[in-house]
Amino acid sequence: MEGGAGRGLECQKTMGGKGSNGNGSDKEIPSCCLKARASAPEHEAKCHSTVVSGWFSESQSCSGKYRQQVYFNNPMWPGEAHSLKVEQILYREKSEYQEVLVFESPAYGKVLVLDGIVQLTEKDECAYQEMITHLPLCSIPCPRNVLVVGGGDGGVLREVSRHSSVEHIDICEIDKMVIDVSKKFFPELAVGFEDPRVHLHVGDAVEFLRHAPEGKYDAIIVDSSDPVGPAQELVEKPFFETIAKALRPGGVLCNMAESMWLHTHLIQDMISICRETFRGSVHYAWASVPTYPSGVIGFLICSTEGPPVDFVSPINPIEKVEGALEHKRELRFYNSELHSAAFALPSFLKREVRELHGTPSSTPKIYVS
Repeated sequence: MEGGAGRGLECQKTMGGKGSNGNGSDKEIPSCCLKARASAPEHEAKCHSTVVSGWFSESQSCSGKYRQQVYFNNPMWPGEAHSLKVEQILYREKSEYQEVLVFESPAYGKVLVLDGIVQLTEKDECAYQEMITHLPLCSIPCPRNVLVVGGGDGGVLREVSRHSSVEHIDICEIDKMVIDVSKKFFPELAVGFEDPRVHLHVGDAVEFLRHAPEGKYDAIIVDSSDPVGPAQELVEKPFFETIAKALRPGGVLCNMAESMWLHTHLIQDMISICRETFRGSVHYAWASVPTYPSGVIGFLICSTEGPPVDFVSPINPIEKVEGALEHKRELRFYNSELHSAAFALPSFLKREVRELHGTPSSTPKIYVS
């Protein structure tokens, strides 16, 4: 390869607004690293009422004449346009916290968008919802008390309720509009709210966790939006400290952790904080979700000090939980074999995120139905 070809995988951004350019001097971090700016469209972006930042919508005009299709850019993934054709806008309102949009896509079914960022589609929601839930819950024996942070669409609740050992499920979602919209337009996800074990708390998760009894939960699942604006607080050390305090010894956390292709600087920040906070183990896993930027999403999985947790080999395999495979809806993505494979990381990610250098390799037990 000529010149710098092949070196683009390494992200050289760090916290604090500065980054290394490789020769020892500092320079300003590109806009994709400035978390506070990531929810704002780039200056070059054009505007259209049916398109949200970062995503493409079929353009329309009052006259019914054809209008040129417009693409948008978002600094969270600069230089990229992630596109879905919009057949019909079903819902668009602003809540107290964000803009909520639902539209029908011919390829992916109904799509939920918050502040210009796709949260889920009917076609591929299974990958995210099932992995973020079963990676932690299948790694510990008999989880009983579970907390879901965010997750107002109900998908994580649907998956948690597959586990018959669970006795109590708390969910803390700040935006009631997301819950109401999901119940109306995404009943296959919102079915999770119907489980009698679920206790809904509408409010700030940071405040909720501050008042949570110490050691109450076996597992906490953080299904948050991207770490910008108010959600940035959910990837900082004080928040992780409150989570660790709310978990029992040997309890587990699973936290959405961005894309390894776009945000290794954020991943490294989060892993560094969790290594300091959780005294058990800290792992990074990932899954394929086609409608997320770069087509993948990561999960940060941690355990508190106590009974050791082997995240790579599921001790509580979903295939052996009675009724779990068919509960409310058949499992479409997760299985024990995929669970173990999720922890296999690309070489560039191990090189770039120094905290992953010691990630153990093992020969996991694979359970097949």
